[in-house]
Amino acid sequence: MNITKEMSITEIVQKYPQSAEILMNHGMGCVGCAASHFETLAQGASAHNIDIDSLLTDLNNAANEE
Repeated sequence: MNITKEMSITEIVQKYPQSAEILMNHGMGCVGCAASHFETLAQGASAHNIDIDSLLTDLNNAANEE
């Protein structure tokens, strides 16, 4: 697994640019907001009522396709 729920949203998008679209498709439209710099993926998912396991699966599937 490349991406974990403890990583910041900004860190994920910087390492895996294709993740921005996946995050937004899951309802996390705050990819570029100030909170994304310090908020973890788990915190962002919780704030937006997003299933973290489904999101992680999609993010890691895309990251592994690189």
